[in-house]
Amino acid sequence: MEMRWSKADIHIHTTYSDGMAGVADVLERAAATDLRVIAITDHNTLAGALEARERAHQRHYPFEIVLGMEVSTATGHVLALFIEQPIATGLSVEATIAAIHAQGGLAIAAHPYGKLVHSVGRQLMDNCQGPAPIWRFDALEVFNASLWDSRDNTSAAVAARALGLPACGGSDAHSLPTIGLGYTLFPGRSAADLRAAIVAGRVQPGGRSWGWGNLQIVARSFIKRDINRVLRRSA
Repeated sequence: MEMRWSKADIHIHTTYSDGMAGVADVLERAAATDLRVIAITDHNTLAGALEARERAHQRHYPFEIVLGMEVSTATGHVLALFIEQPIATGLSVEATIAAIHAQGGLAIAAHPYGKLVHSVGRQLMDNCQGPAPIWRFDALEVFNASLWDSRDNTSAAVAARALGLPACGGSDAHSLPTIGLGYTLFPGRSAADLRAAIVAGRVQPGGRSWGWGNLQIVARSFIKRDINRVLRRSA
């Protein structure tokens, strides 16, 4: 009998970086969705993912948690999944991927063609092609629900096909309502099943955009945060 496919949201932020909700609230919101795997991927820190795993030890959730982070490289953002130690920031893309792989993790290019976010897209094709590519990504995020221009996701999907890389999706959630809006479909239900599916290329991206309402809410949150930082510095 064919294995049932499940949803994973591999790109979620909390207040450990620039998300609007704490880990506890993120987990509760995710529990109200049909997600079976989630990855907490705060910018340049593993702390949110570690707290999520600790909370999952204390109570049952209808999903499994993948430890991850969104790493700022010298060129663009890279999702590091299935890691146990933080990845250094500011390194080259190839060094970042090597550090992720050294832990047995998976390296996925985040929103590779996003116009308003730090992305690797401009150099992607040059560095990922050929029998010995410089950048050895395990997959590309070809559907990112936060991108306001759908052509950015289309460009990523075209690149994934051209490079023969698995195509994943994620919400890039920064607020509770956006959790699960983007996802990766995979055969099975567990985090181990998700990992095996990405490695085998048996994944499919899916979802829908945040929409202008959620974009405005998050944008206002970012503006308020930046204003508060300026005020704290002046004080």
